[in-house]
Amino acid sequence: MAMVAGGAKAKLGRFAAHAALATLVLIWTIPTLGLLVSSFRDKDQLIVSGWWSALSSSEQTAFGRTGTAADQVEQGGQFVIEGDFLGDGQPGAIATFGESQRNLEAFTAGETAALEDGTEFLLNEDGTYRWTSEQPFEHERGERIFFISEVPPIFTLANYVEVLTAEGIGQSFINTLTVAVPATIIPILTAAFAAYAFSWMQFRGRQILFVIVVGLLVVPLQMSLIPLLRMYNGIGEVFGADPKSYLGIWLAHTGFGLPLAIYLLRNYIGSLPRELMESAKVDGATHFDIFTRMVLPLSVPALASFAIFQFLWVWNDLLVALVFLGKRPDQIVLTSQLRELLGSRGDNWEILTSSAFVTIVVPICVFLALQRYFVRGLLGGSVKG
Repeated sequence: MAMVAGGAKAKLGRFAAHAALATLVLIWTIPTLGLLVSSFRDKDQLIVSGWWSALSSSEQTAFGRTGTAADQVEQGGQFVIEGDFLGDGQPGAIATFGESQRNLEAFTAGETAALEDGTEFLLNEDGTYRWTSEQPFEHERGERIFFISEVPPIFTLANYVEVLTAEGIGQSFINTLTVAVPATIIPILTAAFAAYAFSWMQFRGRQILFVIVVGLLVVPLQMSLIPLLRMYNGIGEVFGADPKSYLGIWLAHTGFGLPLAIYLLRNYIGSLPRELMESAKVDGATHFDIFTRMVLPLSVPALASFAIFQFLWVWNDLLVALVFLGKRPDQIVLTSQLRELLGSRGDNWEILTSSAFVTIVVPICVFLALQRYFVRGLLGGSVKG
């Protein structure tokens, strides 16, 4: 009986753990789902309703301008102006209308409204209207009629088309790859050498240097941007080179990524069996031989884990790219190009949703390619400090 009760408790515990994990995954996924749904919605509907109402009709406020006196015709002793507010293919059905924005629900669609100037106005659900008067119209400019329309859900690829066909997007994509790939490889190789030295080489001040490196993890990136930029400008003046170059941003990302890389790789490399290292030394292998032939192949999970982190940081970076790169077409990165596409005042903010998914395609591919090493690398690096 005790074994049965213990088995039931174990099953209940596993069920609770799985339920909690599923709940966390669901909560984490909801914002991404909302972003995905919004990226396919019509711009006008994005403004008036949230993504959770994407499958229901939305109310939109608009106005139409009637015809002028030149458009009137005489019918049965009355003067009539006819037209269509939705004649340009605009979807939806008009629900109510009024003469101003303050009384949008003054009249119902299909109801003949008596206007203040003594004329009568009929607006139908399909957008067609009929304006009648016993006296000739003298309006040189059409009158505005405000209305509320019920618009069915609209899904479109227009947001993606606008982003992908914008000028400079293709070149900025290539520029971002030019920045991200070297800025991922350089710190990985440099950190791997340093991590091996901290783990298996004996030299004076090793622990102090490692503590300093770990301490650099708490230094905010923003605090070092101005000093680094001044240093780059000074070097550029001495050597007559442009400090805003790919080499500059590669070195900047390398410096910002090295502390975490050394910390993760040192923990992983330091957890490798000591007997393996000692047997290699007995066979006459040098530190370089041990590092290249034994440590690097065994450290692939840790290297892949940091590669994912570093690539994501560099790919999504905007601040460092703005500081260390210019906005020339051959230098501007994808995040900066999309920022320019939005406008200085965010006029095209609705394309942010589609822009987000355009930018995450490459990081997702990188993560899926390396994800089998991800957990192994993190867990391996946390076993031994």
